[in-house]
Amino acid sequence: MTPLVQRKWLPLLLTATILVGLLLAACGGGDEDSLTIYSGRSETLVGPLIQQFQEDTGVDVSVKYAGTPQLAATLLEEGTNTPADLFFAQDPGGLSAVEGMLRALPPSTLSLVPKWASSPSGRWIGLSGRARTVVYNTERLAPEDLPDDLTGFADPKWKGRIGWALTNASFQTMVTAMRAVWGEEQTLQWLRDVQANEPKVYPANTPIVAATAAGEIDVGFVNHYYLHRFLVEEGESFKARNYHPRAGGPDAIIMVAGAGILSESANPGNAQKFIDYLLSDSAQQYFAAETYEYPLTGRIPASVGVIPLSEINNPDLSSQDLSDLAGSQKLIRQAGLIP
Repeated sequence: MTPLVQRKWLPLLLTATILVGLLLAACGGGDEDSLTIYSGRSETLVGPLIQQFQEDTGVDVSVKYAGTPQLAATLLEEGTNTPADLFFAQDPGGLSAVEGMLRALPPSTLSLVPKWASSPSGRWIGLSGRARTVVYNTERLAPEDLPDDLTGFADPKWKGRIGWALTNASFQTMVTAMRAVWGEEQTLQWLRDVQANEPKVYPANTPIVAATAAGEIDVGFVNHYYLHRFLVEEGESFKARNYHPRAGGPDAIIMVAGAGILSESANPGNAQKFIDYLLSDSAQQYFAAETYEYPLTGRIPASVGVIPLSEINNPDLSSQDLSDLAGSQKLIRQAGLIP
């Protein structure tokens, strides 16, 4: 090409190069076709949703699964060097622990759920709801045999009959609710009193429900939806049911599982797509029909057999009230229950 031709075509070539680059960026070229999720929700619960998101959008999703408290600690340790784009957490405490690392979500997204189901700062949003409850053995107990609220389980008559999962994030969120409703001193005393009743310790909610039905224990502190999975597999003869305390209180709270986008995310657009996808009618229907959680957008009803939110005596606590997971872990240690 002669110098004259070069001078003539060079501006056009540069313009074309810029346009191609912009088009590639708009179409999600390069790294924009990927998304890295840190999930405190188990793969059995949310794996199918993530797979469907990949198929629907073409986004290549990489997931790191672990407990919500462990992932929150990992994010704090990684800081600005985290490879995560999005934190999908089991409870508000985990999200609030890293809230300073999250970017503000658009008002159009936050408006899709009730105000109580998102961060006051708008940096994370609830995607599904979970009720704390007491699961009980139906051969040994009826609802009228159960105390009006959690304070009744400090009675020595429950010795050897209780199951709990001390390291479970939802249990620790329940303790956070106790601190908000009762105060530190009463919560600490309750933990010590129940411990004096020699409760059996389990690693998670599922084995608590199984042990209750098997008669290994009479009651356990769990989330509502674990029972419904057993009922689907075992049928109505399964010997356990949920009890939502009549007087409400800390074991009648409605917790949210939610997500936030990391400020350092290399793919914030795909992270936002994922949040919007989980708030779509199809994903909310999945939460209702497959995991038996509560949809939050108001467009999808709870699954048949799941007690409606309106019938649970939920204490008036905000997501912010349930955010201090570290303080609850400290109190549980103070009671001598975890190392």
